[in-house]
Amino acid sequence: MPALNAAAAARDEAPRSAGARAWWPLAALTLLAAALRLATLDLQSLWYDEAYTPVHVLHPSLSATWTSFVHSENSPPLWYLLEWPITRALGTGAVALRLLSALAGIGTVPVAWAIGAELAGRRAAIVTAAFVATSPLLVWYSQEARAYGLFVLCASLALLCFVRALCEPTPRRTLPFALAATLALLTHYFAVFLLIPMVGALCWRGLANMEQSQRGRRVGTIPQKIPALAPLLLPVLAGAALIPLIVAQGGHGTQWIGEWALAARLEAIPQYYLTGYTGSALGHGVELLVALAILAGVLYGLWRTLTPQEERGALIALVVAASGVLLPLLLALLGADYLAPRNLVAAMVPVSALLAIAIAARRTGTVGMAIAGVVAAGFLALSIDVNLSPRLQRGDWRGVAKVLRAAPTPGSRRAIVTVELGAAPLEYYLPPLRNLAQGATVRVSEVVKTGFAPLRTSAGAPPARGMWLTQMRNVHGLYVYRFTSPVPVTISESKLRESAITDAPHPEVLVAGPSR
Repeated sequence: MPALNAAAAARDEAPRSAGARAWWPLAALTLLAAALRLATLDLQSLWYDEAYTPVHVLHPSLSATWTSFVHSENSPPLWYLLEWPITRALGTGAVALRLLSALAGIGTVPVAWAIGAELAGRRAAIVTAAFVATSPLLVWYSQEARAYGLFVLCASLALLCFVRALCEPTPRRTLPFALAATLALLTHYFAVFLLIPMVGALCWRGLANMEQSQRGRRVGTIPQKIPALAPLLLPVLAGAALIPLIVAQGGHGTQWIGEWALAARLEAIPQYYLTGYTGSALGHGVELLVALAILAGVLYGLWRTLTPQEERGALIALVVAASGVLLPLLLALLGADYLAPRNLVAAMVPVSALLAIAIAARRTGTVGMAIAGVVAAGFLALSIDVNLSPRLQRGDWRGVAKVLRAAPTPGSRRAIVTVELGAAPLEYYLPPLRNLAQGATVRVSEVVKTGFAPLRTSAGAPPARGMWLTQMRNVHGLYVYRFTSPVPVTISESKLRESAITDAPHPEVLVAGPSR
């Protein structure tokens, strides 16, 4: 009897052990993703867009926040509506501002696992999740107080629900897709480019199924099948409802896209995928190793040939990723140019799934998984390198503010001349500041000029007679030039702008006073 009881207990324990073995890679990758995103959440300074949100958009009242959002932002509202209660509860420190993006980035890992599993099985699930967990680009946007991290999560959920609904487009399956697609549209306008092939495929498949099921039946029974496609109206209606907001926002704040050569932007897309947002030369061969490993893995997987399931999954991932990249490119060529590499970040999840299917194809065996491990390890090394190398991080405006707080001129009034990207961060770290009105003059004893290389040859020239250069600092690539005068001098806003230390367009002048 004891032996029978032991055998029964062993049989009961076996499924639990098998289940634990099946899921431990996902648990480990999710924990790794959490460590990469949460442990260094406040390591980097806020940059312009991040600082602009708490300084100019988020207000104590939701109605004031909405008004500021409509007139100053160029995105759908979901991220801001979620960010507002978080900052009301936790404040506007870097951790609170970035927490939503970090949680979204962590949540994307199990979604990526499920996408890989649905497309091509367990091997693709492990590798897709590993790529998403360690991707320098996705880690970067999981630590940015903007909508991109949430966009990636919602678009990935839509892709997962789409793959499941494609097999059987019933209301039970199309409704989750419709809800996820709507959330993606409410997070970022570029979601529409990813959703177009998904909605089209579901409509085609649903209509084909209806036609097949009605053969030999009376035409009058067709409406009984129409509700299967009815949920797809939800994202269509959501997109239509966003049109007045798009018109009200007017595309302001996107001028920089047109100032960046299209060819350079296209070149940056694969570079960002390999090395992260900065796309900087890292000074070593890790990025080259990752690129070569990806190329070798894909070629080896194609040489070994994919299974029919893997071919189908790769095709789905390819179509969605290509639509997310090529449709914005087509619009850019037609004159509606909003093609910024950061707006394509959600397309990097189907790209990761596509690479995972090819590299870790079943017929590649242990060789394919080893190559996938090399790629993931390279991604991990690049993500860690960003944390260790200030030159790969966001501009250190927090460090600049620390320099300016450390040695103020007693009793003086200060004007700060900065590049456009430094205005909001300095307002955030050195309150209260405000923009000096165009055409105004100001009486100051100190002028601080900040910016990044390349600097003008006249950077050290005083902005006004009677001022002397008293300090020069390099804060991780951001330069600080401090000029002081023993007596206050009057200087115009236009003269201050002309004295900027860099040729970057749209310099701004900040003086003491409330920014709002």
